[in-house]
Amino acid sequence: MASSRDIRNKIHSVKNTQKITRAMEMVAASKMRKAQERMKKARPYGEKIRNVAAHMSRASVEYRHPFLLNHENTKKIGVIVVTSDKGLCGGLNTNVLRKALNEIRQWQASGLQTEACCVGNKGLGFMSRLGVNVISQITGLGDSPSMEKLIGAIKVVLDTYAEKKFDKVFIFYNRFINTMKQESVMEQLLPLTDERIRGSEIEKKRAPWDYIYEPEAKPVIDDIMVRYIETIVYQAVAENMASEQSARMVAMKAASDNAGNLIDELTLIYNKTRQAAITKELSEIVGGAAAV
Repeated sequence: MASSRDIRNKIHSVKNTQKITRAMEMVAASKMRKAQERMKKARPYGEKIRNVAAHMSRASVEYRHPFLLNHENTKKIGVIVVTSDKGLCGGLNTNVLRKALNEIRQWQASGLQTEACCVGNKGLGFMSRLGVNVISQITGLGDSPSMEKLIGAIKVVLDTYAEKKFDKVFIFYNRFINTMKQESVMEQLLPLTDERIRGSEIEKKRAPWDYIYEPEAKPVIDDIMVRYIETIVYQAVAENMASEQSARMVAMKAASDNAGNLIDELTLIYNKTRQAAITKELSEIVGGAAAV
């Protein structure tokens, strides 16, 4: 059995750990509120540009953007994996990476090649260990992602698809449901599907807007479609960051509670050990007095 001093040192160590987890829980709660606000503020812009892209895709123009065209034979697939840079957020990264791993193995079993764009240090390390070729990466986004940091890596994927080196592009990320629930999802990014670009039933029934292009339609449609894809990826990153802070807050709260339970158990053991030592000393004293 451990001595009283060892148990006392362990209690002190667990209490110090509990202070750290409580501090991290409060920091994560503060960051979570900001991340949720950032995510909600990005939604109106994303909805508006989706409407514009939907109307332009149905407008009667001669030019048809490559993002709207399906490739005949699927040979190579690009994936964008959105994870966090840091850990200590429960099974958040594990869930989305497991989902990506299962899909990649199915594609490889079907003879399809896969290349990846990694947003976040956890996904980058996982894809490197898995042996997937990483064509672009983004790490160190911080607590507030900016479109300027994302554009470079996203452009590599979009250019690769436009050159027909990718036949499909999928994005993996954690969708924020509420504070206690986050869902790992896979969505097809390219080519754009009718369900994604046209949205609600009301939007599908509306007649397309009439456009007058000067000097021509191609540069306008190109810019709109690229901006739309960038908005989708930014929204996914914002959703993932809100999920990350929520998962970290819950994980740190659970760690603090477990530390409290462990402290109670160690305190009980310490008291029993101390009482046993006192009883032993008293027995020795009484035995010595009786012998005299």
